[in-house]
Amino acid sequence: MFINNFDPIAIEIFSIEIRWYSLAYIMGILFGWALSKKILISNLELRKKFDDFITYLILGIIIGGRLGYVLFYNLNYYSSNLVDVIKVWQGGMSFHGGLIGVIIASIWFAKKNNQNAFVYLDVVSLAAPIGIFFGRIANFINSELYGIETNIPWAVKFIQVDNLYRHPSQLYEAFFEGLILFIILMYLRNKGFIKTPGLISGLFLIFYSIFRFIIEFYRVPDEQLGYLFFDFTMGQIISFVFLLIGSYLVITKYEIKKEF
Repeated sequence: MFINNFDPIAIEIFSIEIRWYSLAYIMGILFGWALSKKILISNLELRKKFDDFITYLILGIIIGGRLGYVLFYNLNYYSSNLVDVIKVWQGGMSFHGGLIGVIIASIWFAKKNNQNAFVYLDVVSLAAPIGIFFGRIANFINSELYGIETNIPWAVKFIQVDNLYRHPSQLYEAFFEGLILFIILMYLRNKGFIKTPGLISGLFLIFYSIFRFIIEFYRVPDEQLGYLFFDFTMGQIISFVFLLIGSYLVITKYEIKKEF
């Protein structure tokens, strides 16, 4: 069993604090950007456009992630404290909200350049597990999104939370939604699935949603929401919706793939 007593602040210069969570966002974007430019994108025109697309992507992640948290996880509070919505530095981001933001930003950018949005979304899907990995490690360091109580050998006591030993659910997510998902998608890319725009995006939604849905059983639900319908968490409910969307995409895009 292990004890987590990490300081969420990575660097402090005078009164300026740089937190691990902020660094995780920065590292995820930079690594994903570099990987996309060097390996994932073979089309020269797309490679040139991708630098401009990154700005849209970052805005989609931040605005979508924040609004997703507000709407999905804490609407009662923020409806009475509207000014706090913009206080991103106080925490509160939703992966699914960020995902919706990225989808909207990609459609907007692609339409502006008369391109297929799935071409960009497929690249983002391949690189996204990198950001997810860093983000979940940061969650672990911050002692947030922790797991339910357990006595397994690898249980972790989060000193900043309580004295109970819990599942390190953040590390489960980093492993499955980050590392394993990346390996799966890269394998499918190398098998030619990337040639059909939208197929990789659909597969990303399916595998991510399955991993997230299962791991949520080992994670403490958000305090302000608790368990919802049939004792599922909000994360599980939203994941199920995206699983259906991903399944629809894969079915329709795979039919297109078989025609060629």
